[in-house]
Amino acid sequence: MTWTDRELCAWLDEMLPAERMTELEQQLRSDESLQSRIAQLIHHLDQGGHTVGEIWHRERLSCPGRSELGGYLLGTLPKDASNYVEFHLMTVGCRVCQANLKDLEEHANQPTEAPQRRRRFFESSAGLLNSSDADEF
Repeated sequence: MTWTDRELCAWLDEMLPAERMTELEQQLRSDESLQSRIAQLIHHLDQGGHTVGEIWHRERLSCPGRSELGGYLLGTLPKDASNYVEFHLMTVGCRVCQANLKDLEEHANQPTEAPQRRRRFFESSAGLLNSSDADEF
């Protein structure tokens, strides 16, 4: 199987889909030329590439922010933005954004105990502070 430099860099960044990562890792165990290419790419990446493409990839400029991912979950994004997020998640397969989306889903499914917990914490500690403590802050 032939691997592009982009795929190999994605593997180094752990950004390949899991199935592709498995295929590459199996081939990498026995293919010395592939091992050599990986070593060259690591050396190149360590030099800190400054092309627009390298900066774009490194800074994840194509990735939607957490607020956009949250809007996608809630179904409040405009259709074009929602289509882009879906494309980014499903077609591009961005693992960072998939992890962010999963985290947002988990937080959305948790019971909302934070305001009650915060109120109980405040009530339990309010009597412990005196006016001289407040002056220090």
